[in-house]
Amino acid sequence: MIGFLISALTQGALYSLVAFGVYISYSVLNFPDLSVDGTFPLGAALTAGLLLRGANPWVALAAAMAAGMLAGAFTGVVHVVFRVRDLLSGIITQTALFSVNLLINGTSNVALERSAKTIFQMGDVLGGMSLGTRRLIVALAIALTVKLLLDLYFRTKSGLLLRAVGDNAALVTALGKNMGAVKILGLALSNGLVALAGGIVCQADRSFTSTMGAGQVVFGLASVIIGISLFRKASFVRATTAVLVGSILYKACIQAAMQLGFQPFMLKFVTAMLFLLVLVLSGRKGETIIRA
Repeated sequence: MIGFLISALTQGALYSLVAFGVYISYSVLNFPDLSVDGTFPLGAALTAGLLLRGANPWVALAAAMAAGMLAGAFTGVVHVVFRVRDLLSGIITQTALFSVNLLINGTSNVALERSAKTIFQMGDVLGGMSLGTRRLIVALAIALTVKLLLDLYFRTKSGLLLRAVGDNAALVTALGKNMGAVKILGLALSNGLVALAGGIVCQADRSFTSTMGAGQVVFGLASVIIGISLFRKASFVRATTAVLVGSILYKACIQAAMQLGFQPFMLKFVTAMLFLLVLVLSGRKGETIIRA
């Protein structure tokens, strides 16, 4: 039971950054961004490539986030400048990134060598702990740090403008602000967090595969819906806290499915059915994507 809880908490914290990114694009900006499925493996691919070349693991994560932000900004530019529909903009970026991710390392599968150090192996304080405990502590520390930084950001003028774009775009224009620029910034931040998550997961699993991004949009949406629905009546709970809890609960459900004997190739099916169940039980069929 303890092993199950540790695994669920670790996986939920690791992937919570994906949920935060999806929360920004779908809930804050009201932008159905499918490029998430491409930026997650982008972060992993870049991280794997840099670690194999001896780069510092934290520097690799910074590079992964920067690459994700560029990809998100590209989606925004395609939508804002070239006036391509939001859904199609994400599909274009996602499709292009599939080739970019393969180009970075020249192969669809990369396994990190034992000599390649990760963020889970650094720090004297965690040196005497097991790898599983280190993963849990580092994953929770990163998730909570990002959550707190997002809370602070949403209180700033830029963060308030970001919220306004999704809630009342006309207000942003009336204030003399460039709505398109705010959208591009929001998508850059969203995909930057998703790529950062990909880099962290790559270091946790010590591997990269070109298909590891499949279903990340579904996971992110389900986590957001679970969290927002669970704390719908608790107005004192911040949306970022709800999203983090939703991520952990969703991963706990996946871990439970594995404990029940589901084969790995069935996990995508379980993910899809769980997402459908979440949509039905929450009363949200897709006509309004989680507003928080």
